[in-house]
Amino acid sequence: MTETSSVPSVFLQSAAGGRLKMPALAQPRMIVDEFLTWAEGKEGRWELLDGEPVAMSPERVIHALTKGQAFVALKNAIAIAEAPCRAFPDGATVRISGRTAFEPDALVHCGPPLPPDAIEIPDPVIVVEVLSDRTAARDHGAKLEGYFSLPSVVHYLILDPDTRRMIHHKRGRGDIIETRLLRDAALRLDPPGLELSVRDMFPPP
Repeated sequence: MTETSSVPSVFLQSAAGGRLKMPALAQPRMIVDEFLTWAEGKEGRWELLDGEPVAMSPERVIHALTKGQAFVALKNAIAIAEAPCRAFPDGATVRISGRTAFEPDALVHCGPPLPPDAIEIPDPVIVVEVLSDRTAARDHGAKLEGYFSLPSVVHYLILDPDTRRMIHHKRGRGDIIETRLLRDAALRLDPPGLELSVRDMFPPP
């Protein structure tokens, strides 16, 4: 991801007669409600981090294929388990706090169906992010902390499309987050009671 800024520049006259370029005053940080209205009219995909809009970078083909496959695998696992849940691809927003909102590459929500015109997914149980060089630090840092700040999140899956490995973060007892590095292994996501293979989360090699 790359940050963008709409802050204009101002120029001051120096004692030598030249111009000194200085940034204008920083714009006020957005709250999520303001961000969602703002982002609706913008091209591309955006997230909000600590009140600052962040543009999401263009994706490689393998990234797009992996997140699509993860969505299909979760959707199929929900159907087999007959769980009262629904898988969502990327596009929906997860509100983390008043000034932070992320857009996972895939997620699972359980409970009553959401309104068709909803743009936010409340109380996700499973969230998925696909690694890239530009997003790795945020996926392992701010998003790990942010997603588990939501009481509903039990599983945070980070997929590496190049090594075909999964990092499975699972909420444990108290403040403990259990972490496993998986490749060719069976995967049980409970709750909500889904069973699938790690291999199912990646496109065919």
